[in-house]
Amino acid sequence: VQLVESGGGLVQPGGSLRLSCAASGFTFSNYGMRWYRQAPGEERELVAAISSVGRSTSYADSVKGRFTISRDNAKNTVYLQMNSLNPEDTAVYYCNAKSNAVGYWGQGTQVTVSS
Repeated sequence: VQLVESGGGLVQPGGSLRLSCAASGFTFSNYGMRWYRQAPGEERELVAAISSVGRSTSYADSVKGRFTISRDNAKNTVYLQMNSLNPEDTAVYYCNAKSNAVGYWGQGTQVTVSS
């Protein structure tokens, strides 16, 4: 089982990034997918979630209206489009696959928002 995040980097305040998480080794379309983030000294927090077939999504209040989660089950990939980034969005972003009691994590990708 692998979840490989990509797309992180350094971006100026107000900028955008698109994170991707490529999944392999399990039946991707059976799993709800989530993006979490963890800033230094902080607990990991749930940012966005999408159901197994993409019909429903949910977001943390701090990112509503700025971030969009989506998935392509044909490509076994989940995305996080992040717009209007601010320094408080700086964190390591992780993707997570969950189905009932089974869950998998990626290794994370660093997002830094700074001028």
